[in-house]
Amino acid sequence: MPRPKRCRRVCQMPVLHHFAPEGSSSDASAITLSIDEYETLRLVDYLKLTHEQCAAQMDVSRTTVTEIYESARYKVASCLVTGQRLTISGGHYRLCDGHASCGHPCPRQHCPHFEPSKGERSMIIAIPYQNGQIFQHFGHTEQFKLYQVEDGQITNKMLIPTNGSGHGALAGLLSRLKVDVLICGGIGGGAQMALAEAGIQLYGGVQGDADAAALALVNGTLTYDPNARCDHHDHEHDHACGEHGCGGHDHSCGEHGCGGHH
Repeated sequence: MPRPKRCRRVCQMPVLHHFAPEGSSSDASAITLSIDEYETLRLVDYLKLTHEQCAAQMDVSRTTVTEIYESARYKVASCLVTGQRLTISGGHYRLCDGHASCGHPCPRQHCPHFEPSKGERSMIIAIPYQNGQIFQHFGHTEQFKLYQVEDGQITNKMLIPTNGSGHGALAGLLSRLKVDVLICGGIGGGAQMALAEAGIQLYGGVQGDADAAALALVNGTLTYDPNARCDHHDHEHDHACGEHGCGGHDHSCGEHGCGGHH
């Protein structure tokens, strides 16, 4: 029986997840670089760490780092040579909690997303995220995009993987991240209750561009559905939220004074 893979520690998520040559077709095939492969390139090629130092930071063996690194370099080279698009997604990894003793400066330590200085108009917004859009299945999202808001302006953004957390665990994850507001599409009743218990305000029934939705909330113009609910989330059925009419009762955020409670 093969040994299970050791989960690779990642200290910084990529800022962008998609790269394409100028003039390439959106239908062209893409090469997928995993998050742990990206982290290896960041540490070795960008930060100039040795493979041994990289292994300590990722909490794996030096042999494993070499294997990941060679795979990552080949994928990037293939994109350059063949003109294919590059997507950064997936992999076998865990996000560093900022307290690892790897012996190298960690961008996760004292991160403003996790220890914000809460002013009168400061908050953290979370959105289930996929390819720039609001992912419509809250309980199945693979990542959240977080927005740090200070004095009515979005000052920072970060992608946080859920690492397969289920419906109930997601509310706890958002609470640990000190999230104040969740913008999402469809969401089950159990998840809504968990968010309410965690003190996280919910704006459901929202679709479209994630960055635009966050900005609309900050500006008090977000259109949402206060009664948004997808019962199929409670039963783990895979259906598109639109098929169940989620978001059918729109309200303007400005009508309800959103943003004034922080």
